[in-house]
Amino acid sequence: MSTALIGPLLLLVIVLAAIGAGRRVKMWRQGKPDHVPFFKAIVSILPRYLHDLHDVVARDKKFANTHVATAGGFVASMLAMIVVYVLGGDSPLTYGLLTVTFSVMSVGAYQVKKRRENPPANLSKGAWQRLPYSLLVFSISGLCISLIQLLGIANISILVTFILIGGVLLGLTELIFGMTWGGPMKHAFAGALHLGFHRRQERFAGGRSTGLKPIDLNESKLGVEMATDFHWNQLLGFDACVQCGRCEKVCPAFAAGQPLNPKKLIQDLVVGMAGGDTSSYAGSGYPGEETGKSDEAKCGAPDKPLFESLLETDTVWSCTTCRACVEECPMMIEHVDAIVDMRRHLTLAKGETAGKGSDSLDNLIATDNPNGFSPSNRANWSIDLKLDAMSDVGRADVLLWAGDGAFDLAYQRTLRAVVALLRQANVNFAILGNEELDSGDLARRLGDEATFQRLANANVKTLNKYSFDTIVTPDPHAFHVLKNEYGDFGGDYQVMHHTEFLAGLVKANKLTLSEAKPQDVTYHDPCYLGRYNGGYDAPRYLLQAMGFTLNEMERSGFRSRCCGGGGGAPITDIPGEHRIADMRMDDARETGADLVAVACPQCAVMLEGVVMPRPDVKDVAVMLLDRIEKAG
Repeated sequence: MSTALIGPLLLLVIVLAAIGAGRRVKMWRQGKPDHVPFFKAIVSILPRYLHDLHDVVARDKKFANTHVATAGGFVASMLAMIVVYVLGGDSPLTYGLLTVTFSVMSVGAYQVKKRRENPPANLSKGAWQRLPYSLLVFSISGLCISLIQLLGIANISILVTFILIGGVLLGLTELIFGMTWGGPMKHAFAGALHLGFHRRQERFAGGRSTGLKPIDLNESKLGVEMATDFHWNQLLGFDACVQCGRCEKVCPAFAAGQPLNPKKLIQDLVVGMAGGDTSSYAGSGYPGEETGKSDEAKCGAPDKPLFESLLETDTVWSCTTCRACVEECPMMIEHVDAIVDMRRHLTLAKGETAGKGSDSLDNLIATDNPNGFSPSNRANWSIDLKLDAMSDVGRADVLLWAGDGAFDLAYQRTLRAVVALLRQANVNFAILGNEELDSGDLARRLGDEATFQRLANANVKTLNKYSFDTIVTPDPHAFHVLKNEYGDFGGDYQVMHHTEFLAGLVKANKLTLSEAKPQDVTYHDPCYLGRYNGGYDAPRYLLQAMGFTLNEMERSGFRSRCCGGGGGAPITDIPGEHRIADMRMDDARETGADLVAVACPQCAVMLEGVVMPRPDVKDVAVMLLDRIEKAG
């Protein structure tokens, strides 16, 4: 059997793919600069692929094995083909190796085909339905050729030879040429580079990077108006999307019927980057759109505003910034960063913040809190508690950050419980009182970077006047901002969530607990404590230390469903078919628990707003104080 054509065809496809790669890179480089050391990025791709990417893929063990067989078999087959057909290394050993690699790939390709026979709704279809057949044609054709060469079978007809070599060429066209010229396999090329040139290098090797990046307020254009306003490696990330729809499955706004689908948004941004229209998209659209509207092709171009004809503003205002999409994405795409970047332009450049967002931002500008309360009343919640103020003592072991609890009566239950527990444990602590301003979380998530930076700089200036070891706060949103985002403004502090600090006190036997009455409790993970900061264990430790039986919701831990209270969502108030808080309470009801433990005042407000009958909602600190009082 003559295989002389395979080498030249393989080289031709590789050359054409290299030309396409140059075009693709040029398209990404239309974005704003973002320096990542080239050599460091390239050498990091393989370990990040084998560990970080596959750690996410492995959550679906069956598909993870399929992906290893298919992708691993393909890469190994390509390397062996280059050795045999380009470098002339044909021998029984190399043909045996090709037989093994093509066999492994064939098994994986068959599993991909089975998965695509009745694909779930979250998987995009269209050209993706063609991919399993391309994989099978390539792997089986290559396997047959390898076996023929390995076994030394002669007298193979020209027709059979033509069919087998044609099958290899067809597969190469889809799998190699298609990596850089468009089609389903472009995710392999873009995805590999995205792992190396990722804008959040800290995410890898077990790291965590969730703080929003600041923008220069002196730039001529604020935020993202068109695709080329994104950084170039963000555009690279959009192109890496494999359209698996894992983000779609976990998005609370999508489940609530609001007009956001993270997968569709990323594909629309690809259209904005590459030009053309959305007619080739074959996945789920944005919920709640007018009948037929989602089926109409929309156009985009690199120099065309995204909201002119490609996106609706309600799409980006529906996001709760919960990072469930980011957590589930195997390609490490940063959906939330992109959404906030677009919000920044809508808010700062166009003044088009949705719902009551503009009123809240105006209040923050005028009174340093989103509800417009007098800043001179911020410390009123603590008058009867006679707490030390940092302005009086200058130094304390713990600085208690009150946050919105300064004005919210419901939140003050938690805040006052924390005060009582700190006193019970003889902790030396103080508050800022009226010197404390809003943390700026709401302003930043709504896109008002100017107000956020003003608040951050003012708070950092105040904090740096005093001496303390740790900041403790019951508010995960303030906790996240103080811990992860104030560093860009000169504020590097040790910050702890109240559950983490209280867990340390219990472990150190500084708080003595009485046993709780037998009661089934479920715990709701706040997004900004859990997914943003990995704070899963301390609240559960406290609940178990109190003797409660913990019934976990099906969606808990890193897959916890959002309460709907983050990202300014209650203020922008984009309509949908359901309330996210109602769906979360349904999750709690399914556990049979009669109490939902929370560790975030925003979560408490959202879940307490669900109509009865429902389980009670109580903060972990309030529950802990109850155990302490009974012990006393």
